[in-house]
Amino acid sequence: MTGVSGGAGEVLEPLAVVAPAERGATRIADRVVAKVAAQAAREAVGALHPDAARPHATVAVHHDTAHVRVHVELDYPCDIGARCRQVRHQVVQRVRTLVGMAVLEVAVQVERLHLAREYGEKRGRTR
Repeated sequence: MTGVSGGAGEVLEPLAVVAPAERGATRIADRVVAKVAAQAAREAVGALHPDAARPHATVAVHHDTAHVRVHVELDYPCDIGARCRQVRHQVVQRVRTLVGMAVLEVAVQVERLHLAREYGEKRGRTR
């Protein structure tokens, strides 16, 4: 243990040992969590249609928990429910791993569906 010196080689009083939990806290900004969630959604969606916008997210953080809303655009036809489930799962895992936060809610909002080119060609449709 170290102490505070009075200048003449004498120790006036020892420094108090502060527990690690009382030294301070790290606060992670909402926008950081939103970027992690958007990237996780991008990983879950996979290859995007050329006209599709990248997924983006909005986040509300309360203490060590987050509520996430992710906006995605998907190819059609696809199993929309399964794709949204993949996005939710990936967002929860990546935010927990990278940020250390529990995600209580992930709302996936499908902004737009893009007709897959192969499907349109099979059906004889053109854009």
